[in-house]
Amino acid sequence: MSEISSNLKLGAEPLDLTADVLVIGGGPAGTWAAWSAASKGARVVLADKGYCGSSGATAPSGVGVWYVEPNPEERAKAKSSREALGGFLADHGWMDRVLDQTYENVAHLAQWGYPFPTNERGEQVRRGLQGPEYMKIMRKIVKQAGVRILDHSPALELLLDFDGTVAGAAGVQRQDDRPWSVKAGAVVIATGGCAFLSKALGTNVLTGDGGLMAAEVGGEMSGMEFSNAYSLAPAFSSVTKSAYYNWASFTYEDGRIIEGAGSQRGRSVIARTLLTQPVFCRLDKADEETQVWMRKGQANFFLPFDRAGINPFTDRFPVTMRLEGTVRGTGGIRIADTTCATTAPGLYAAGDAATRELICGGLTGGGSHNAAWAISSGYWAGGGAADYALALGDKAHSRRLRGAGRAGLRPSGAGFETAEVVRAVQSEVSPYDKNLFRTEQGLSDSLTQLNGLWRAVQGRPDSATTAEGALQARQAAAMVATARWMYASARVRTETRGMHKRIDHPGQSPELQYRLLSGGLDTVWVKPDPTSVAAPSSKETVAS
Repeated sequence: MSEISSNLKLGAEPLDLTADVLVIGGGPAGTWAAWSAASKGARVVLADKGYCGSSGATAPSGVGVWYVEPNPEERAKAKSSREALGGFLADHGWMDRVLDQTYENVAHLAQWGYPFPTNERGEQVRRGLQGPEYMKIMRKIVKQAGVRILDHSPALELLLDFDGTVAGAAGVQRQDDRPWSVKAGAVVIATGGCAFLSKALGTNVLTGDGGLMAAEVGGEMSGMEFSNAYSLAPAFSSVTKSAYYNWASFTYEDGRIIEGAGSQRGRSVIARTLLTQPVFCRLDKADEETQVWMRKGQANFFLPFDRAGINPFTDRFPVTMRLEGTVRGTGGIRIADTTCATTAPGLYAAGDAATRELICGGLTGGGSHNAAWAISSGYWAGGGAADYALALGDKAHSRRLRGAGRAGLRPSGAGFETAEVVRAVQSEVSPYDKNLFRTEQGLSDSLTQLNGLWRAVQGRPDSATTAEGALQARQAAAMVATARWMYASARVRTETRGMHKRIDHPGQSPELQYRLLSGGLDTVWVKPDPTSVAAPSSKETVAS
């Protein structure tokens, strides 16, 4: 089905499968999508870059969940609590849908045996999930539903029929050294966001692959300017679970308190300080009872401290801020309707791969909103994909297919070194003074570099003939594409709104209270989302 097997020198015969629905990604959104599709009677294959159940940002962590009892006053409070911080870009109808679906699906988790803690009245407290237990249950439930799981099987490209409809995907199985392809009636992208290989906990499989594949078949992005999320971490650790820093004091090297570092705008203060000098921290605002609760709630938060012989409640330790990009940001693939269909026929998107503006606006979804979105959007995308695929009948598997992947996969120029491209992308997106504190000049300079990198990844990677080499080349291309959509959108939004900060435009402009769409590969475009309340009537695109 795909030309991958002829382009790569792999050791095993290709694995060719058929399914009604193919889900790409095995995190929360992917497993909910697979279960939802299977529950409608669809034959489902799930392909994960890692091991479904232990790979990705959720699996090693504890996360909050935007779970609110169906009480009108509580729901109204939940919706309004972050609306202003998100720049008034969220949609109340979508927030209602997510709250309803999350409430229903978390009840399924309880029925499946998730060990929710109980309060003093013996009632389950369902506002948080421990990643290891959560994903272990989801893998089990998906397998019980009859889903075939392909572990360690990253997708490299989508497959199209000759009408341009998405009809499957192809990739490689890393452990078996063989290509795979799945001919499917519909595809769900649930590959997570892009953290640019920053080593933030659980994110090194999250390199924007789904966004690149979607764009190659006509998918659009939304909210990509809201993709500059950084998270606090010990300087010696990848653990970016940052909620516990609410109990912290931040100091300069000489012990003086850094004023404002513990406030709502504290991350910006810390980042500005880190530009010139180290920042130290101590969780000295937590009393003994809170300390016990913290260790029970996030045991892995304390592992690097215990290994280093540091008591974070009494000892100072250096901190840094690791880029989490679109993983903890809010930008992603545009959702075109309530089934989580994209603008590409036959393709659906869910979780962090999709935009979360609909419920978060321009503010990070953090753990709770992103977790609720993964549960809900995964469920809708899987169900929508199943309905679409089953309506095709036998036609779905009789179509002739072609591969849609280009950059890093089908070369059209000179070679490039994958590691050099990755380092070059990181040098544009990781520095705080480029990505967190944005200016017209800085964005323009970065786009010049990124556009050059995009031209470079059209060539033949130096290690293109191996499975691992092809994967790394596609990851590099995906990171370049993601960065270009981010910065092109950030240039157009000439204001400060949500997590998007323009130093040269520090205020929030009422005229720009609408969402921005972006897309394109060789030429990146940005335009207002016509479905936004305050979007201008003009549909003229703005090139990068």
